Amino acid sequence: MINYVQAIILGLLQGAAELFPVSSLGHSVILPSLLGWNIHENDNSFLVFLVATHLATALVLIGFYRHTWIRIGTGIIRSIQQREIKSTDYSAKLGWLLIVGTIPAGLIGVMFQDQIRMIFVTGKSAAFFLAINGLILLGAEYLRRRAASSGSGDAVSRLSRLSWVNSMMIGGAQALALIPGLSRSGSAMAGGLLNGLSHEDAAEFAFLLATPIILAAAVLKLPELFQASNAGLIGPCIVGAIFTAVSAYFSVKFLTRYFKTNSLTPFGIYCLVVGIGSSLFFLR
Repeated sequence: MINYVQAIILGLLQGAAELFPVSSLGHSVILPSLLGWNIHENDNSFLVFLVATHLATALVLIGFYRHTWIRIGTGIIRSIQQREIKSTDYSAKLGWLLIVGTIPAGLIGVMFQDQIRMIFVTGKSAAFFLAINGLILLGAEYLRRRAASSGSGDAVSRLSRLSWVNSMMIGGAQALALIPGLSRSGSAMAGGLLNGLSHEDAAEFAFLLATPIILAAAVLKLPELFQASNAGLIGPCIVGAIFTAVSAYFSVKFLTRYFKTNSLTPFGIYCLVVGIGSSLFFLR
């Protein structure tokens, strides 16, 4: 069972690592192993705790992008009523792009999530894939289709210019996050860069794309928190979720500014160094 100190530490870590392109699940698996905590990565109580922190992250993202989500929601409703997506209706186009982009990760998650976690949820495995995540980020920076600027218009209009195929490709990249150590936001940002988005737009699309997946996964698993066997976990989950929310809010606020002028390179180097260092520690 997770205690309150562990809940605070894991909550702060989860809120930052879910949005920074460094894999929250990978860090949540590696840290307890490094600190010698008696937490088993496949234990039901640990998974339920992660669900609570994911729910907090999703709610923060919804709140932070609330104006964008309102535009997207009204755009989708408008397109359904009109039975078409007009070329000038950027909100509707972005909404449907997000739906299309969510399908690959959603299907793969429903079909294979439990099997993937059973195979890869260990400190050694997460450390290895964290290093791979670093290579993905560095590779995306090297191979990306360079965008000279963010383009004209606001973020909604710029992102609506993505093609349906590109959106599905970015969504497919997001599915890599089912493997602990590979980052959801990092994979989506890398996919965005490879499809011609600027860093700023790739980050925003990644955050918007991740929100429905994180929220749906949390809502589906949340009832498990209220099972009799998890009664002692409610307190730590609430505390962990609160600290996750605080960490997530400051993280997304920082990253939306950071990616206006900066790249994924520092995060790629960080993942490579921490992944290799943790791997050597576990091999020892």
